[in-house]
This record gives sequence, structure tokens and C-alpha cells, in this order.
Amino acid sequence: MNPEQRYERHKSAVERYLRSFITEHKPKTLYHPAKYVLVAGGKRIRPVITLLACEAVGGEANNAMHAGAGIEILHNFTLVHDDIMDHAETRRGRLTVHKKWDENVALLSGDALLAFAYRALLRTKSTHIQEIGKIFTEGVVTICEGQALDKEFETRHRVHVNEYLMMIEKKTGKLVSIAAQLGALVGNAAPSDLEALRRYGEYVGRAFQIQDDLLDIVGNEKEFGKTIGGDLVEGKKTFLLLEALRRAKGEQKKMLQRIFTNRGVPRKQIQAFRLIYEETGAIDSAKKRIENDITEAKNQLSTLPASAARETLRWMTDRLLNRKF
Repeated sequence: MNPEQRYERHKSAVERYLRSFITEHKPKTLYHPAKYVLVAGGKRIRPVITLLACEAVGGEANNAMHAGAGIEILHNFTLVHDDIMDHAETRRGRLTVHKKWDENVALLSGDALLAFAYRALLRTKSTHIQEIGKIFTEGVVTICEGQALDKEFETRHRVHVNEYLMMIEKKTGKLVSIAAQLGALVGNAAPSDLEALRRYGEYVGRAFQIQDDLLDIVGNEKEFGKTIGGDLVEGKKTFLLLEALRRAKGEQKKMLQRIFTNRGVPRKQIQAFRLIYEETGAIDSAKKRIENDITEAKNQLSTLPASAARETLRWMTDRLLNRKF
């Protein structure tokens, strides 16, 4: 079985689990939106990482399914609430929950998804269940901290690039890191392997978010699946903007600062800002940081025993960063 086949097999198993997970039907305004979210599809990257991490340390993937599903349900809980905060209208090509129903329904079904995440997680049979529960719970707190920082940054006129990196480590990197740790714990990993998988997740999560920032300005709209330059139009504090601002001088610096004061730029100016990103070296800096993080992630995997699961994690890392999923 090659890495792609192994990934697809685990992804299909996760899909089956999630489709059958919620058995309740009433009240409809609680359970229908929750089911709507869980069957929406997606890459299922995080739960597959959980299953592979378990295998990579000598465990059985099936034993980590409850934990992996818990991670995926937690991820979907964050998306439902993030969509409300961001006033997003679509998610994965479908109406967001607050648009299909309303905000109150979205808030309540999101809350239920968090409880469902714990319901799945706590079905895990492991001698490490207390540590699993602790890592999961502390992870929820950290992810909320990351989202809070993200919202704070929207109204702040000064955000340092290091603050941004800390935010994405909490908001994006933490969930991937938890996914890997839980799988390792279910597989009874040695402490060194558990630490390696934790760090692997952090590096991959951070690299993925910076890559997302980069693609927003240099990507192909058809491949990226989003309108290029959206972050600039919305005035989002991204790695590229903050790195360019740190490096820029004179008129370029003034132009970048206007993004903060005006809360975004007109779409017709996107190319002008892309040029600033290129000339200040922000784009090259982003590419270098992504490359370094991926190298570090693979270095962490190299400390694990050789296995098909380890190679599938390595394959997934490359696919994620090249947006081949």
C-alpha cells in the first residue's frame, strides 16, 4: 500500500465514523446543523494524522479512531464559531450554519459539537486517557486564545510579526500538534517519540498557515479556491503584511500602514502591494520560513522508527504544502 492509498483508507474510515456518530434527531435545530457540519467532507487531515501517529509508534490505527474523530469534531466546532465571527457566508462550497439557519442555531450547534468532540475522545481505551484528556482540554483553551488574538489584531494598529507567529502557533499549529500527540499516546509512544510528533505538528501547522498567507497573494485563483488578494482587501494582518511593514521604508511603509488605518485596500491596488511584498523581500522571507518549518517537521519524523505510517506522514507534509489534496 503506497502513502496515498494509506491516507485514503484512513480518510474513508474517518468519514464512516463521522457519518454515523450523531444518532439523535430531536431537537432538529440542534442535531440537523451538527450533522450538516460533520458530513460536509474535507481533507480530514487532522484525524488521519492521529491515526498515522499511532501507527508510527507501533500502535493500531483503529484504537486511535475515537481520538481522531474527537480532533476533527473539535476542528469543526471552531469553524462554526469562526464563521460567525468572520461573517462568512460559505464553507466548503455550502452555506455556513449561521446563514443556512441563524446565528443562535449556529452558536448552540457549535457548542454541541464541542461536547460531541469530548464524547468521541472519551470512548478511547487507553491507559493514558487522563493525559489524553488533559492535552485535548488545554488544546481547546490554547486554540481559543489564538482566535482571540486574531480578533484583537484586527483592531490594533501595531502588530509585530513575532506576535503573529505566536497567534498562528496557537490557532493553527496547536490543533495539528494535538492530533499527532493523541495518536502517539494511544500507541503508547516513548516520551521522545511523543515529543517528536508534538513538534512535527507545530511545524506543519505553522508552515501551512504561512503558505495560506502566501498563496493569497501569489497563488492561482482556480487552484487556491479563493479570490487572490482577499486578505489585503479585508485588511487582515498576515505574515506577509507584517514582514513587509517590518522591512519597508519611506513611501512603501506609509502605503502599508494605510492598510491598518483604512482596514483594507481597494481590489485595484492589489498588484501594487504585491510589488511591495516582492521588493521588501517579504515573499522570499515567507518562502524561506515555510521551507525551514517543513525541513524541521521532517527532521522530527526522521527520529521515529522507519515505517509505512512515518512515510505517509512525510508524504502528507509535502502534499499539504503543495496544496495537492
